[in-house]
Amino acid sequence: MPPTNLPISRFCRANSTRRHFLKNSAATISGLALSSCGWRLADVQSAPPVKGNADQLFIYTWAGYTDKALLDRFAEKTGIRVVADVFSSNEEMLARVQAGGGRAYSIIYPSDYMVIQMAQLGLLSQLDHSILGGLDRLKKQFQNPVYDPGNRYSVALAWGTTGLIYNSEQLKESPEDWSYLWKHKQELKKRMTLASDVREVMGAALRMLGYSLNSTNPEQVKKAYEKLVELKPSIASFTTDAWRPQMLTGDLKIAMCYSSDANEVIPDNDKLRYVVPSSGSSLWTDTLVIPKGAPNPEAAYKWINFMLQPDVAASLVERLSFSTPSEDAFSLLSPEVRENPILFPSEAVLKNCEGVAPVGKFMEVYDRYWTKLTSG
Repeated sequence: MPPTNLPISRFCRANSTRRHFLKNSAATISGLALSSCGWRLADVQSAPPVKGNADQLFIYTWAGYTDKALLDRFAEKTGIRVVADVFSSNEEMLARVQAGGGRAYSIIYPSDYMVIQMAQLGLLSQLDHSILGGLDRLKKQFQNPVYDPGNRYSVALAWGTTGLIYNSEQLKESPEDWSYLWKHKQELKKRMTLASDVREVMGAALRMLGYSLNSTNPEQVKKAYEKLVELKPSIASFTTDAWRPQMLTGDLKIAMCYSSDANEVIPDNDKLRYVVPSSGSSLWTDTLVIPKGAPNPEAAYKWINFMLQPDVAASLVERLSFSTPSEDAFSLLSPEVRENPILFPSEAVLKNCEGVAPVGKFMEVYDRYWTKLTSG
């Protein structure tokens, strides 16, 4: 039986990624038992119950962003038991919150572009900075982020890049840009995957063509779609997580993935490498917010302050494999982790990356092309 202080992804890697999820399940994580493949859900519910107890904190998060060690530590420090529900995408989370689910949770974990959208829809509480400690010790780009100027609604929790993981033994040359996929599409036929994410995939093609990841120019987006149509016969599948075992066994040569996932997989195969394409890619940030009508806002602030503690944030980098925005936490990391270019890429790499931003009604154009691309 695996040790209880390890997250799901450490002993069931093929089934867990930054965007992997447990559909329609709410898990009382602090009471989880273990099975031969990670967590076994203890208290499964079809919908969150009515909440409000001062000694409970209900959170809505991505799978893999908490583990038993973290929750036990929080409970020991505060006396508050954490109950978590998980979502598969920002859009699924938003739909549930808009349907009244926001009142069920004290903390939600939206990504950067979704913070803007939720704030515009009036779904988030403005944060009381006088209660928070450690915001001034975040890296500068996270103290006044473009998706939430002044951190009015959110606190950055984790960040990373999207890029390519590849088998250096199977490829004749190392990929440097997205264009590699097109140049070698015959060699890579049915041995490569792209993410199951319209904005990431369309964004990659847009960046390769020299356009913004967030373009709302119809001609530019059309050109990106047409390039992807050229590539489609060589794509094995559009998947955000199934590439992991296939890369490890050598069935795939290259896959589009998130940096945190690449960092977890690479130690299992020393032939694997990760690269952020030179023309640019997405720079994602996942955050903590308090929804309007949160049942236990006092506990929510305690959770945010807990997560901002440098030693807590540093331990999450080591155990859960995502990059921390905390300067103090970064300084506590081992030299090996601090110098890991997958988790902490250079400024030269980051300068060509963009955060995914909302595109309003133009999203209908992206969705239309995505449906055409992925169907059939």
